[in-house]
Amino acid sequence: MRLWIALHLPRLPLEVFCPRWSEDLCTVVLEQERVAALSEAARAAGVEPGMRRGGALMLAPQARFQQRAPQREAEALQAVALALLRYTPQLAQAEEATLLLDVGASLRLFGGVRALCRDIAASLRALGFTAALSCAPTARGAWLLARANAGRALTMAALTRRLRRLPVGLLPPARPYLDWFEGIGCLTLGQARALPRPGLQRRCGRALLDMLDDAHGERPELHQWLAAPASFRAKLELFDRVENAEALLSGARRLLLQLTGWLSARQLAVERVVLLLEHERGRVARAPTAIEVVLAEPTWRDEHLVRLLKERLAKQVLEAPVIGLCLEAPRVTPMTPPSDCLFPEPGGGKEDWQRLLELLTARLGPENVLQAAPRADYRPEHANAWVGVQQKIRPADARAQLPPDLPSLPRPAWLLAKPIPLLMREHRPFYGSPLTIVSTGEKIEAGWWAEMQTRDYFMAEGRDHAHYWLYRERDGNDPEAVTRWYLHGLFG
Repeated sequence: MRLWIALHLPRLPLEVFCPRWSEDLCTVVLEQERVAALSEAARAAGVEPGMRRGGALMLAPQARFQQRAPQREAEALQAVALALLRYTPQLAQAEEATLLLDVGASLRLFGGVRALCRDIAASLRALGFTAALSCAPTARGAWLLARANAGRALTMAALTRRLRRLPVGLLPPARPYLDWFEGIGCLTLGQARALPRPGLQRRCGRALLDMLDDAHGERPELHQWLAAPASFRAKLELFDRVENAEALLSGARRLLLQLTGWLSARQLAVERVVLLLEHERGRVARAPTAIEVVLAEPTWRDEHLVRLLKERLAKQVLEAPVIGLCLEAPRVTPMTPPSDCLFPEPGGGKEDWQRLLELLTARLGPENVLQAAPRADYRPEHANAWVGVQQKIRPADARAQLPPDLPSLPRPAWLLAKPIPLLMREHRPFYGSPLTIVSTGEKIEAGWWAEMQTRDYFMAEGRDHAHYWLYRERDGNDPEAVTRWYLHGLFG
């Protein structure tokens, strides 16, 4: 099934300067000293499109006037297109701030056309933009429906009925001839299509007929697809100085949406992202504040990255106001397909476990979430070191650190930080009750290069049937020395 979604962003000039989440500001965008776009607050004050600057200033003296910036508008439209690449790699930019998405191959992945339209609309709202969305079997038909905000048409018959009622002025080649069309009583696309083709071509040119044929599926359409850049770097200029780090999350999420679109288009997953908080420039310039997020498992989804950045921003103390954001992805890897296991783990997979560790690291700090790394040492208290969970330990490296002849006796899960000396009662070590040795001994002699240890380890059982790990010190130089017992670990 061939299906196109068209997104027309009619208020793009305004949303470049006044995003949706700050529309309560009285903002007016000017083009050649006339009002090109305005916020709801400016409209409530009496300002209207096309009004001169002086008249708008008299009605709304508190308004913030901005000159239209075609370069910034093009960058904003490019950012929206980059974020929408997560839904389809076949995305093209059309005339008059409109994006065309070929989503025929994406319908099953996203749960149908209605669910896909809801997801796209939610992404646009998160980016701070509003758009007229339409669907049609042809790209030009979807473009016309979006320009007229005329809804969706999923079949050619429904598209033909909807196009028949649209005004002829929607077609750019017809606009120079609107007076002629009105003079002959031709006001809709259906009436224009019923005119003799040779005469219409001589009067208005071939481009008008080509657009009509494209919209009705009578001519093959050619598009230039948007190509994702080789590397990712996205910037966002804030509309005011921000002094609270948590207030930056909305802007950071807009950049993350662009990142996930880029990752989907390039079939990549990110391992490390860096969010740069840009401060004042010029004489009082300061170096950007870098917030780095290192992932244990590569990801290409924005929800997890948003949670991690939220935790990091909640702990960040700003040394200076922030005027801009920049997001970079310095380390990426090819995207790993989802597991095809017939019986998935009931408690979640490896990715869920890694996301939990990453969230704890962002909330508690990397120095407070540790993992055990084995060391090549027979002494129990030196047999492993605690390192951060962000440090990757290869299984081969871990096995290389293990002693060549592993002991056959079990080791406790809880090793005390410092051994506890035990009393002797009834010629047996005592810890709450006399302990009974229930295993053979394990001799450890190591540490001659640092801390020499000569010990005999045993498993013991108390009257409460709990099991303990004890050792007896041996003095090789004095066989008649008093034997001392210590508690070194507890079994579960």
